[in-house]
Amino acid sequence: MKKYLLIVLTSLLWACGSNGTGTTEIPTPIEDGKDRKPILTHLADQVIIPSYADFKVKFDAMQQQSDVFSSQPTQANLTSFRSAWVEAYVAWQKVELFDFGPAEKQTIRNFFNIYPASENGILANISDPNANLEVPASYAQQGFPALDYLINGVGKTDAEILAFYTNPTEGVKRLAYIKRLTTRMNTLLTKVITEWNTTYRDTFISKTGLDISSSTSLMINGFVLHYERFIRSGKFGIPSGAMLNGVPSPEKVEAYYKKDISLLLAKTAHQAYVDFFNGKAVKTGAEGPSIKTYLNALKAQDSASGKNLSDIINAQFEASKVKIDALKPSLYEEVKNNNSAMIAVYNEMQKATRLLKVDMTSAMSITITYTDNDGD
Repeated sequence: MKKYLLIVLTSLLWACGSNGTGTTEIPTPIEDGKDRKPILTHLADQVIIPSYADFKVKFDAMQQQSDVFSSQPTQANLTSFRSAWVEAYVAWQKVELFDFGPAEKQTIRNFFNIYPASENGILANISDPNANLEVPASYAQQGFPALDYLINGVGKTDAEILAFYTNPTEGVKRLAYIKRLTTRMNTLLTKVITEWNTTYRDTFISKTGLDISSSTSLMINGFVLHYERFIRSGKFGIPSGAMLNGVPSPEKVEAYYKKDISLLLAKTAHQAYVDFFNGKAVKTGAEGPSIKTYLNALKAQDSASGKNLSDIINAQFEASKVKIDALKPSLYEEVKNNNSAMIAVYNEMQKATRLLKVDMTSAMSITITYTDNDGD
């Protein structure tokens, strides 16, 4: 009887631990570096969320200075407002690339940084306090470019700019529009940050698949799009004319009215992009699980040279940086006087775009879901 019970128990244990063929089922471990959850977790916790927190500090400082200026439009307050605007605009370059999830949901990039600003649209909105700022037609009438016009472009001198706001009949409306813009920006930014800090962070790191609704797919599509359309094209290709049949458009540079920070904005955006690719933590500067480490785990290599694709991409980023570093602070002046250098940056970035949009996505089995019209 005891022998029979032992046989039965042994049989039950064998049945529970096998697949019916006599072979024990052991969960197949994900190969080192290919698990996407640690990558998404690191990027969320060490890059995206801290970057937004840093930007919020700079933005809050700008909003505070804008309120001070709106209450008392003096030279000193204008200077302080401008300084805070520059710092916030630079910090924005470090989060603009996160245009997926909450940022995409709020369309924050379009409301924060579509340039050139529409002067006529801004002036019309000042006259109409009820103008709708939530429609696509209003993109160029708000955000950092609109503030650029309002604090740097409404007059040729500081005296003229201050007179614009101290005008006895129109000044109050003009100051009110500044407050309306910064208040709206704060509302949108708060929504994005709140969602990342609450529900979306867990959603982001849990959707580890590769389908078009997965976090990796959404992130990579947004990542590639940002480089192609908003760094390569927006900052260099369009102003230089490299994308407009060779016709330069210096008035289409970023921060057109301030002018001398356009290179700083471009450098900051490019470096933030490189750091994200390499998984560089905002607070420590240490690299962690990233797009680069994932490509290495996939053994993505150039078939001819055997070089890692991640190394090739980083080398092309560096080649682009060399061209960017050769430019002078005002990209407006560079387009007018040294446009070949602007086009050279665009050409180097075009090489990086192909690596990102074709080679990288192919290696990662990611489908590009956005469309562009430049043939890439």
